[in-house]
Amino acid sequence: MLIKICCIQSEGEVEMALAAGATHLGLVASMPSGPGPIPDERIASLVRVLPAHATPVLLTSRTHPEQIIQHVRSTGARAVQIVQEVPVAVRNAVRGALPGVDILQVVHIIGPESLEEARRPSVASAYVLLDSGRPSATTREPGGTGHTHDWAVSARIVSEVQVPVFLAGGLKPEKVGEAVRAVGPAGVDLCSGIRDADGRLSSALLSSFVRALGES
Repeated sequence: MLIKICCIQSEGEVEMALAAGATHLGLVASMPSGPGPIPDERIASLVRVLPAHATPVLLTSRTHPEQIIQHVRSTGARAVQIVQEVPVAVRNAVRGALPGVDILQVVHIIGPESLEEARRPSVASAYVLLDSGRPSATTREPGGTGHTHDWAVSARIVSEVQVPVFLAGGLKPEKVGEAVRAVGPAGVDLCSGIRDADGRLSSALLSSFVRALGES
């Protein structure tokens, strides 16, 4: 099971995430809303301290291919999570310019109609990431809401798309086992469910999450 710990803020959180078995670390750049954004300079510095076995994932809200490519290059990230829907041509352009960089395309699960929406992002992506944002809200919510979505829809997406799927959206230690059994994802993505009231990564919650995941 892949484990992506998102909203990483510091080298201390990097160490905690790696000790817990994280395979991917999410580094959030400027967003219209949501938790955890840090300056690009700090993202680049955290990327430099990561060992080769852990994948730093840049979360970008940019949608133009040249802007995404420049963003990845400036931070040195080895994967990029595109939090807004983009045409397949954008992902193809990014993949062509950055062949060693994995693309994680986010799909926000609104309802059964999200199944068709997920088929398009699976093209030219290394992974699809299912989340609970509201990209069409007045203030766009590109993820990190802490809300769950309809896992039955997510399970259908997992069974029908041709790339591995990360499941995100309100995953907490007490929910993750049920979520994994219901959806069958290749990996889980977590942020708010393992942080304390002040937004700091909680060693206790993280340990509980990983233990529950291992029992699922």
